[in-house]
Amino acid sequence: MAIEKKEKKALSVLFQLLQFLMPYKKRVGIFLMALLFTSGITLAMGQGVRMLIDKGFVDQSMAQLNTAIVFILMLSVLMAAGTFVRFYLISWLGERVSADIRLAVFNRLVGLHPSFFESNRSGEIISRLTTDTTLLQSIIGSSFSIALRSFISFFGGLIMLAVTNGKLTLIIVAGVPLVLMPVLIFGRRVRSLSRKSQDSIADVGSYAGEIVQNIKTVQSFTRESWERRAFGIEVESAFSIARSRVKQRGFLMAGVILLVFGSLTGMLWVGGSDVLSGKMSGGDLGAFIFYAVLVAAAVGSLSEVFGELQRAAGATERLMELLHQKSDIQEIENAIDPNQLNASLRLKNVSFAYPSRPEHRALNDFNLTISAGKVLALVGPSGAGKTTVFELLQRFYDPQQGQVLMGDELSHPIDELDLLKLRQQIAVVSQQPSLFSADVMYNIRYGRLDATDDEVIAAAKAAHAHQFIQQLPQGYASELGEQGVRLSGGQRQRIAIARAILKNPKILLLDEATSALDAESEFHVQQALEEVMKDRTTVIIAHRLSTILHADSIAVMDHGSVVGQGSHDELIKRSDLYQRLYTLQFESNTAKSVESD
Repeated sequence: MAIEKKEKKALSVLFQLLQFLMPYKKRVGIFLMALLFTSGITLAMGQGVRMLIDKGFVDQSMAQLNTAIVFILMLSVLMAAGTFVRFYLISWLGERVSADIRLAVFNRLVGLHPSFFESNRSGEIISRLTTDTTLLQSIIGSSFSIALRSFISFFGGLIMLAVTNGKLTLIIVAGVPLVLMPVLIFGRRVRSLSRKSQDSIADVGSYAGEIVQNIKTVQSFTRESWERRAFGIEVESAFSIARSRVKQRGFLMAGVILLVFGSLTGMLWVGGSDVLSGKMSGGDLGAFIFYAVLVAAAVGSLSEVFGELQRAAGATERLMELLHQKSDIQEIENAIDPNQLNASLRLKNVSFAYPSRPEHRALNDFNLTISAGKVLALVGPSGAGKTTVFELLQRFYDPQQGQVLMGDELSHPIDELDLLKLRQQIAVVSQQPSLFSADVMYNIRYGRLDATDDEVIAAAKAAHAHQFIQQLPQGYASELGEQGVRLSGGQRQRIAIARAILKNPKILLLDEATSALDAESEFHVQQALEEVMKDRTTVIIAHRLSTILHADSIAVMDHGSVVGQGSHDELIKRSDLYQRLYTLQFESNTAKSVESD
């Protein structure tokens, strides 16, 4: 389910930002008043110029000159005060709104369906969350203010032009359609290229992030030079798109400037002729030139800001796609509290295919009963569907056919249960546990955030992790690095086991939880797991059959179906697949023992 890319024909997508501005409408109102105030002061400056020329220079009056200078100086002071208020408020709004958008998008992301992250690269998502929101901060905090100010200055200047001299105003107005032509022609191209540019930058970030995350693999296969070239191609592709965008914006700005100042030149010739013939005063011409330059500057600013607003439209569009993304996992109203049900589970006639591979069924008419308080082991070759069972039990996905049920006599489909409370009843220890870069205490406490330090330490002891944690440089305060890179595989797994123990769930899902441990650690952790599995519904994915001989029941899976179920002794007698798997492992272990001897 990739992110939908919808094409918009205008800047109307920017109106979606209003929902984030509404909580701060008082500040927006004050900003608009400050903007109108400073724009009015700017227009009043033209009258100061007229007074300076007609009353001061032409009349040769020092008193009138002083009056005009004081008037302009007072306007300057008022302009400075209004500009401070305007600048502070719009900058504050830019920072605040971008922070709110970033938070809203992140809050949406953490609740999305896992298949969304199968279909969309993490680098692109992070780019939208960071780069695009930073761009919006710049647009709202700067370009948006400039656009509004230029818009007001343009129409205010036109009104003052008409008041000062109607004939010359017609020359300026006649040039407006010509000025709009490059805006319409190049504006759409700029917006399209802006979207492509932002996508290409996201691709660059995604590629770099993936390489950094897998740097050991890159260096192990000596692919440094190849990756440098590949990354260079990504960078050059992004630069090529950015260069096209910049060129189109350059054409846009150049065309607007040429047409604006061409119109001004014609106006100056006509106005100069009228002054020489006595049809208008020098002060009126000076004021007219001031307003004409103001209008021209406003149009120039609008043409430049228009490109920025096009970029903002692209960024807004990308962010709104994330914000409006629907999760495939939907909760019903008045969902049932799973705490009212016992921890028995059942998969009934389940057929399921991952959204990214709809043509391949991971489970096919699958049936399995997991009794409350019992230990069930899942065994079978790779691709049999064992991990998929775990995904469905946690309701990361819903099956296309069939049901996943919880409870005994009063069983309910898990899509009728409160999703948050359901997952609170489940703890998972995976084969490759996910750890955060924070310290040990944080990673274990992630199982139950309100746990005390003593409870965290007790869980670590139960998982036989306490001893090696104490030997770390800062003990429980030691940072683990990205994905727990500072720990060995066995240590990471014991931290994950401690986290699951601390959560104290009804249902325990173990994906070969002891696979990364040495023999001694495995012995201790198996003891810890046996203790924590008591009175809990436990499902174990097992690759080493020696680790699940104690299970109450073993389900043999192949090609998405259960092909046998029973105890170890029963399956050895009646399941050819289980017998073959056991024989292969037994012969492999025997061969290793002979070699070591």
